[in-house]
Amino acid sequence: MPHQHEALAKHRQEIDVIDNQILELLARRYRVVKEVVDIKIKKGLPIYVPKREQEMVGVFREKAKKLGLDEQFAEDLLRMLMNVSRKNQSETGFPRSTEDVKTIAVIGGAGGMGNLYASNIRKTGNTVLIVDKNEADWQELAAQAENIDLCIITVPIHATIDIIKKLGTILTDKTILVDFTSHKADPVNAMHIYHKGPVIGMHPMHGPDSDNLSKQLMVVCKGRRWEEGQWFIEQCELWGMRMLYADANKHDHIMNLVQGLRHYVALLHGSFMKEYDLKPEEIVEYSSPIYRAELMMTGRIFAQSAELYADIVFSNDERRALLINFFEHHRQLADHIRNNDKKAFVNEFNQVSNYFGDFAPQAQEESSYLISHLFDRFAI
Repeated sequence: MPHQHEALAKHRQEIDVIDNQILELLARRYRVVKEVVDIKIKKGLPIYVPKREQEMVGVFREKAKKLGLDEQFAEDLLRMLMNVSRKNQSETGFPRSTEDVKTIAVIGGAGGMGNLYASNIRKTGNTVLIVDKNEADWQELAAQAENIDLCIITVPIHATIDIIKKLGTILTDKTILVDFTSHKADPVNAMHIYHKGPVIGMHPMHGPDSDNLSKQLMVVCKGRRWEEGQWFIEQCELWGMRMLYADANKHDHIMNLVQGLRHYVALLHGSFMKEYDLKPEEIVEYSSPIYRAELMMTGRIFAQSAELYADIVFSNDERRALLINFFEHHRQLADHIRNNDKKAFVNEFNQVSNYFGDFAPQAQEESSYLISHLFDRFAI
């Protein structure tokens, strides 16, 4: 065996040299990216430019093809480099959407989401006032009320309406009031009632553990005089975020499924595992890549706050009604199992397949990509 390894020594040494050259090129690329960041900040240019990235990907794939390289590998490599570049830009600083410095209060700024946005706001050169649970923070907010340009509410759903009422006695009608909670109709309505100034409902569609905001989605629900807060929407775009304008009621209706039902199904999954002593550490050893991915999506929820997810699941009557309907539908489908009715199972499966239509093969393609990369990264 030793002599076989000796035969590979020359080639391995050459590969090591090439790998070192790749690292040196990456370091050179990083230095150029830092120069680009400085220019973007000075010129007020956004972190993420979709058209530019798509053009780069197309050119890169074509060059890879001519060199005999796998095009998908080349695209993955470039996207990874661009993601790291955006992350580095996020750590350095951001251009500001306004010439003048704004003062922005973040209610719940000591929490995960509040802290994330407070940090990004500071990197634009704007002034941030953190307001949390202690009375001194609220006294400071009252003292500076005349100077507050925008106020963001980042508190748990159950506390949101009370906070809006309290802010109604403090803020002036010049302040733009923005709510970040994942339920929109009731908070937007409350802001219209208790605040006399501009109102915008916003929902960051990501968690507080995001390392940067580029490519993240922000839902915007227009309220009274929302145009006066256009500069903050533009600031989100300068951070590289994608904006989706939506009606508050439609947003909530979709979130009942996206959040409420999905999180409750995760609880059912985890609770059943606990009931039957199916330890995740043991299950993952026998898992296919797709079930590993599902298990990780379930497990990540239980690494977070129970109160947070209770807020999400119990946020409104429509969401609770949807869950009750889900249980009833579940009982109907369970009859297929009780009655050993394979034909009924197949019939239901085919009906759902037809309902999903062209989305099903798209989902298969995207999930296969995710699963492949997950398995390659974490398989031991």
